Amino acid sequence: MSTKDDYKNSSTYLHSTKDFRINGGDSVLIRLPNGDIRSIKADKDSTISVGKLGSFFANELIGQVYGLTHEIVEKKLKVIPPQTLKEVEDTDATNELINDGEFVQPLTVDEIQALRQSGVHASDIIKKQIEQHANYALKTEYSKEKYKKRKEAKPVTFQYSKTFTTIEPTLYNVCEYWFTKDQNRLRDIRIDTLSQMLNLANIKPGGRYLAVDDASGLVVSGILERMGGEGRLLTICDSESPPAYPVMTNMNFGNGVTNVLASLNWATTEEEYLPVMPPSELPADQLKSDRQKVRLNKRKAANDLLMNTREELFNGEFNGLIIASEYDPYSIIERLSPYLGGSACIVVHSPHVQILADLQSRLRGLPEYLCPSVTESWLRRYQVLPGRTHPLMSMSGSGGYILHATKVYAGT
Repeated sequence: MSTKDDYKNSSTYLHSTKDFRINGGDSVLIRLPNGDIRSIKADKDSTISVGKLGSFFANELIGQVYGLTHEIVEKKLKVIPPQTLKEVEDTDATNELINDGEFVQPLTVDEIQALRQSGVHASDIIKKQIEQHANYALKTEYSKEKYKKRKEAKPVTFQYSKTFTTIEPTLYNVCEYWFTKDQNRLRDIRIDTLSQMLNLANIKPGGRYLAVDDASGLVVSGILERMGGEGRLLTICDSESPPAYPVMTNMNFGNGVTNVLASLNWATTEEEYLPVMPPSELPADQLKSDRQKVRLNKRKAANDLLMNTREELFNGEFNGLIIASEYDPYSIIERLSPYLGGSACIVVHSPHVQILADLQSRLRGLPEYLCPSVTESWLRRYQVLPGRTHPLMSMSGSGGYILHATKVYAGT
């Protein structure tokens, strides 16, 4: 009989959202009433603290479907029914003559706090603010909705509205969370930039790829999601141990997805390099305990894995190379290009165009790189409402630049 864990470890787990539930140990993104997004860990039998919202038992969240809104009530969760979409008629009304100054809202902060201390729910407080608003009836339906959301996000109301919404850990949502949190850790890779990189690299199930990811694991996460547990992904990094990719933590990948991933440090990518490995075998008369035998077996497994991964790299014929690194991209391509097969895609991202312009100039002089080209990712977000569609007032300026080239066999 198959279990929920077996399903999560399969490649089809990525492509099914009909029963996408929160499991014990998952990293969960939640949206707070003021629009901020946080990451929490849903460990079984633990207590989760969400700052001013309070705390609740993790078991209340485990097993729930993503996308629900919960209210914290005495360390337990109450599911808030979703609001239905209302049909809003077009109107010629405007907010031109409305003044939203303090004089139109007689309910003070002290009165709001007194209401909450007396046990009044946050939604009832907002209703009372609306009832006492002098110009609320003059607003358009769109403006009324914005007014409600603005009140829900106000610090005075937010600290009493103990609700949050869980967010499905898709690549889009995780990338948006990290880009808003600290885009420098992602090397300015937006979700639209990442999608272009994955398309240009022709990432697909069953492919074999090399990756150099200094963007907190965002590129590796995108590649793994598209591979779906089929193929091979070899990452090159600075550390001797497998690198810590914080973005992957939020993706909640199962073993069926991550078992295609292996890593090497830069020193072990040199064919002449002989890694220094601790002894994994001892004469039988020197074995003093079962614990020592287990430790030696682990060493032998680690040594064998390292040698097999190096041999896999040196055998070459990889289908693509994806780079998002702080190091000189030409030196990376020069080191790893011999292990690429014919027609392999090379994709390099950088926040700075001059780095890729210099790289393009150098690759153009080499016959084994076909048509190196540099593009800039560009994104404009829109508010889409009937009769009120327009670009958002603020958005990121750039998602960086991408160089794409094709590796060919010179002289053939």
